[in-house]
Amino acid sequence: MPRVSIEKDRCKGCELCVEACPQHILEMSDKINAQGYFYARVFDRPRCIGCRLCAIICPDIAIEVGVNAVQYDYFPY
Repeated sequence: MPRVSIEKDRCKGCELCVEACPQHILEMSDKINAQGYFYARVFDRPRCIGCRLCAIICPDIAIEVGVNAVQYDYFPY
């Protein structure tokens, strides 16, 4: 199962990752990080397919996706 980790204090709340996720497993938190932004969080981890679109689109490099075994790619990287 892919492992998505978000560094909440690096996130500036742009919501690009939320929009990019084809599985809709990301949402904006109702809490504020150290910089004063609402940050992205994972709310439905088992549905992640490991496409890494969230990590690719993140301008703050706040998202890391670890993939074990099968990985589904939408684009050849």
